[in-house]
Amino acid sequence: MTGASGNGPGASGNEPGAAPPRAVFLDRDGTLNVEVDYLSDPDDLRLLPGVPAALRRLAEAGFLLCVVTNQSGVARGLFDEETLFRIHERLVAELAAEGARVDSIGYCPHHPGEGELPYRRECRCRKPGPGLLEDAALRFGVDLARSFTVGDSLRDLEAGAALGVRGVLVRTGKGAEEERKARASGRAVTVVADLAAAAEWILRAGP
Repeated sequence: MTGASGNGPGASGNEPGAAPPRAVFLDRDGTLNVEVDYLSDPDDLRLLPGVPAALRRLAEAGFLLCVVTNQSGVARGLFDEETLFRIHERLVAELAAEGARVDSIGYCPHHPGEGELPYRRECRCRKPGPGLLEDAALRFGVDLARSFTVGDSLRDLEAGAALGVRGVLVRTGKGAEEERKARASGRAVTVVADLAAAAEWILRAGP
């Protein structure tokens, strides 16, 4: 299940004959905005330092910017989809005030064991499932092999890896704890300080 926002160049589709666009699939909480358990009030949304500038750099380099976020607070009854829409309106407005944007916002409101139908169910869109990324890739005709995913959780990276998308873990939000888990298990993960550092790594990684 997705909700879209933003007016980036990818929103109208590809130009005839143009190469498929690259995308950066971005987690929301702990990656773009300050981590809040089950953020349920638009007024509580706070962008992390450096986020607008990082998004501007990626957009200027030609990347589509697609937010993909688990929001099981809907299934848990902590907030409804209308509230979630208003939170995303606030996110878009805060970014626009800093000259930044995202091209789409996709969310999963489900949980396999909490709440009631239709939200209590197994789904493909709840990360580490790749459904949200697949939806955005299909919508924009994304070249997944040349795209990236950025998040503060290993499940963000797993969602991308399922589609062959390279991933970067940020230490903001839950990222530092997730990094420790990865190291303890011997898992090789690319880790950077924050979204600004992730943008730098992506831009250096090349096509």
